Amino acid sequence: QVQLVESGGGLVQAGGSLRLSCAASGSIFSINAMGWYRQAPGKQRELVASIARGGSTSYADPVKGRFTISKDNAKNTVYLQMNSLKPDDTAVYFCNWVVRTTIFQKNPWPYWGQGTQVTVSS
Repeated sequence: QVQLVESGGGLVQAGGSLRLSCAASGSIFSINAMGWYRQAPGKQRELVASIARGGSTSYADPVKGRFTISKDNAKNTVYLQMNSLKPDDTAVYFCNWVVRTTIFQKNPWPYWGQGTQVTVSS
């Protein structure tokens, strides 16, 4: 019942910046966590950054110091600010929300966006 739509991807030169947005629609009772994953062709999907219910953030080593995850609860949106982009950052980026849609749901459930392409040229 929750839909996530990513935006903000595109083509940038190495060293540039992009800000990804993920807007949620539908009924959300509570948010347990939000995250950004990425998947390059032929590679496994990997967790890039996450923000927990209590606000704690976590980043994959390759993006530490360059990426920042944030959220705006009022807008039902999570962001990924990506600075100092490298060609290795090229991938499809997916947002992920782990939420409960109703008070009756015992366990949170992950929802995925369709992905947005980020391409970093040398």
